[in-house]
Order: sequence, then C-alpha cells, then structure tokens
Amino acid sequence: MNFQGQNYGLPMGSDVHRDGLFLELHPRRGHGASPQFRLLRWWIALSSALLLLGHGSATGVEIVRYPIPESAADQRYDYPRKLLELVLSKTRTAYRVEYPAVSMSQSRQIVELEAGRMIDVAPLPSSAEREARLLPIRVPLNKGLLGWRLGLVRKGDTDRVAQVKTLADLMGVRLAQGQDWPDTQILSGNGLEVINGSNYEGLFKMLESQRFDYFPRSVMEIWDEQETHASTLEIEPHLALHYFYDSYFFVNKRNTKLAADITEGMEKAVADGSFDKLFNQHWGERVRKARLNERTVIELRNPLLTPETPSHRPELWYGVRR
Repeated sequence: MNFQGQNYGLPMGSDVHRDGLFLELHPRRGHGASPQFRLLRWWIALSSALLLLGHGSATGVEIVRYPIPESAADQRYDYPRKLLELVLSKTRTAYRVEYPAVSMSQSRQIVELEAGRMIDVAPLPSSAEREARLLPIRVPLNKGLLGWRLGLVRKGDTDRVAQVKTLADLMGVRLAQGQDWPDTQILSGNGLEVINGSNYEGLFKMLESQRFDYFPRSVMEIWDEQETHASTLEIEPHLALHYFYDSYFFVNKRNTKLAADITEGMEKAVADGSFDKLFNQHWGERVRKARLNERTVIELRNPLLTPETPSHRPELWYGVRR
C-alpha cells in the first residue's frame, strides 16, 4: 500500500486521536476525506481489531475449581490434580486450576458440584448414584488401583488376619470405611461387617483404639498413611482384597463443555502414552512394593458397578481379574 503524504502516509492536515482501543482519524476542518485517507483509516481499524482478538485468545483463560482434601496429611488428591492439569493442557481451551479455601468430604463435593458452587470438577470414586447425579468422564483415573486393597492394622496385630484365606474367613474380622465412601457399600454387599467413620482422620484413631481391626486401603494410599501413623500402625503383609472399581472425574450435569474437554484431553493422554507415564511415575513403585502376586487375594464383587463402566478397554485397567 502506498499512502501519500507525511507521517507514514497520513494525509496532510490530519489529526490522529486514540479513543479506547481503536484509532480514529479525522481530517482537519475544511478538508474532505480523500480515498487514501479512508483506506488508511480502514486499515488501522482492521489491524487494531485483529490485535485485540489475538490478545483475547492469548489471555482468555478459563478457571476450573478443584477441591482440597479434608486433612493436610491427605495426599490422595495430588495425583488426580496433576492428571487434571495434564489432560486440560491437551485441550483447545486454555484452563487454570484453582482451589477453594474450604476442605470438603466426598459428600460435600457431590453437593457442591450438583449445585454448581465452589468447585467445577472432583475426582470421586464412582457409584450408580453418583453417575446419576453428576456427569462422569468414564476413564478410570487410577487404572483400577482403587479396587486393589491392602490392610492397615495395629502394630504387632498382624496374626489376626494372617490365617484369612477366603471371604468366609474375612467375615470374622472387623473392618471400617468412611460413612460416605462407596467402598462401604461394596464391602457390606459382600457380607462383611463394616464399621463407619464420620471423617478421614478419625478412622485411624478408631483403629488405634481397637474400634475395629483391619482398615482396607488402596495400594496408592496405604504407604503414606502408614508412614504418617508409623508409631502405631503397620501394613498387614499377607492379604489383599480386589474389586473392580475406580474413580472418575465428575462435573455438573450442565457443564458439558468442561466434560467434553476433559474427555478429549484424557483420550489424547491415553493415546500418546502420557497417561501411563504419569501413572507409573506416581504408582509404579507402590505397586511393586505391594507384592500382589505373593499375597492371598480375595475377589469381591462390586454391586455398584454400572453398565457404562469401560471394562471392555483393557488399556484403562491395571491387573484386572474378572
């Protein structure tokens, strides 16, 4: 473009004024707007609009609110948080994860998600009720490790479980879980006596005070929990429980865009291997320490399993026994 006149082609006698984010050009009084002047004004306005559009795309970040755990010692939310950040980085929308100041139980997370308050996504153990109330992204976050269980017992009390070989043997052992955990229904649905605890930290105190004798924990959780309570609790070395089970990311039923983006990111992470890489970084050593192939494994049925569970996709599960 070859604009005539001085000041980079501005017509003689023109003033340049900035109004907001756009430039406006006005000919001095007594001068008509020449074709060159009108063309230059159009070109500057178009350039400004394109710059503004580009700036909005670069800085238009959507906020996703993610819950914090009930206890500062609870590290169970670290891995799914990193997984969420990974999958969101693979979407076409720019996201930033933020955290509310208030910690929440699983029940509270469900209430807040359902109401559209405080949080937008949560990593929750699945159940038919939860899948009905919320919108699940059906890729198991932990490849089914949530259904592989070892037991915390009081120090020096491993003999109580050492002779357990069958489900019938286990029925003579007092177990416990959180009152709002789906595991409670799974264990009791297999005929086991399950004592309910009202909060996460309280369950360890209940075990220490002999309110129950065996605390089934996933192979992901148990090592950190035992270390936190090393003076009073140890990991029972002989037994493992297994049921087909895991957590999903859940969102509000109306939040279909976020659900679609998380689904897109999860499938990309599974396909490109970054899901397995993160999984192995976090859980590989713990699975090896669990020595699952050396333990007596008691298979339990999961009455909460829904028909939509992606059990037909072996790449999503670790060591599944059906």
